[in-house]
Amino acid sequence: MKYIPRNLSRQLIKAAKSFPAVLLTGPRQSGKTTLLKQLFPHAQYVLLEDPDIIARVQGDPRAFLQALKLPVILDEIQNTPELLAYIRTLIDGNPRRKGLWLLTGSQEAPIMHGVSESMAGRSAILQLYPFSTEESAKVSLLRGGYPDVLARPSSAGLWFRSYIQTYLERDVRAITSVKDLSTFRRFIALLASRHGSMLNKTDLAAPLGVSVPTITSWLSILEITGQILLIPPYYENFGKRLIKTPKVYFTDSGLACHLLGVETRAELLKSPFVGALFEGFVAAEIIKQQVNRGKRKELYYFRDLQGLEVDFVVPQGAGKLMLVEVKSTKTPLPGMAKSLQKLGASINDYKCQSVLIHNGKEAVAGQALLPGISAMRLEDFLQVLR
Repeated sequence: MKYIPRNLSRQLIKAAKSFPAVLLTGPRQSGKTTLLKQLFPHAQYVLLEDPDIIARVQGDPRAFLQALKLPVILDEIQNTPELLAYIRTLIDGNPRRKGLWLLTGSQEAPIMHGVSESMAGRSAILQLYPFSTEESAKVSLLRGGYPDVLARPSSAGLWFRSYIQTYLERDVRAITSVKDLSTFRRFIALLASRHGSMLNKTDLAAPLGVSVPTITSWLSILEITGQILLIPPYYENFGKRLIKTPKVYFTDSGLACHLLGVETRAELLKSPFVGALFEGFVAAEIIKQQVNRGKRKELYYFRDLQGLEVDFVVPQGAGKLMLVEVKSTKTPLPGMAKSLQKLGASINDYKCQSVLIHNGKEAVAGQALLPGISAMRLEDFLQVLR
């Protein structure tokens, strides 16, 4: 597959000019290594997964680091977290030199713990997700955005099966002592059937015969390895009694489709999950855009105890909100925007822009469904969101 520029590149280059170290996290196989090699072609590359290299690090970390030629890409740093303290010492010895240490890791939380202790103020931290629709026209609801899947779509099923196996063996075992991987596999499949729903840990625990704390731990694993998004409810009161439970989505729609047994476009269109899958696809695209532009991840949903629900709330700063409803239809109709109209009319302290995102092909950006509510394709919405 020909190299495709990543939208995060500008933030990465900026970070390398400002910090001695840059840590790039994100899901396994999202393209972290390829991106760093492309942006920093003269950097030495070291993969910290080879048993011999790990043994060298553990045996004499100082000697290992002194033998490196800077700048260096240290790939999968979570396998040798003890290096962070020694890298800090080297940075402190020459703090004015920037962009010497380029680190990647697939497990955000464990690495972050080491970074907060050893690299505070010395490292910029960025996150790379699989390809977005803005980066590649090949990204789709059915296949998602993982680079290998886009390069070989005919082998997508085999790739996803292998990915799940590799993910279980490497990341899950590395983070926690999951003793029964078969039950964890069942948990992932069960969670896929709840894609786009409010999180109910008891509902997940009962059919698996595990405890709610176990479900909490397993959800944490999926979240810190970038496999799922937990979208919280919007925290402002609006004078209403609100639901406080997050909604759960798989980050990559292709992986979600695979877990749900959806293999073809025809199956996708007939699937009872198509609406939830499209909703999650939109959620991931919003977050990818925010992260790729160096912004905070700010995405919420709204639901009150009376049942009024809006799929997404996107803060726009200075008292502005974007209210978003998502419908997997090619024909947006005014009745689909009623919840947007009702919530928008009840908010007095915010300036709201309301949008219904549909799955049509025709460019109808700005089409008015109801007063103050526009219908847009996802690609048009992302242009507005910038």
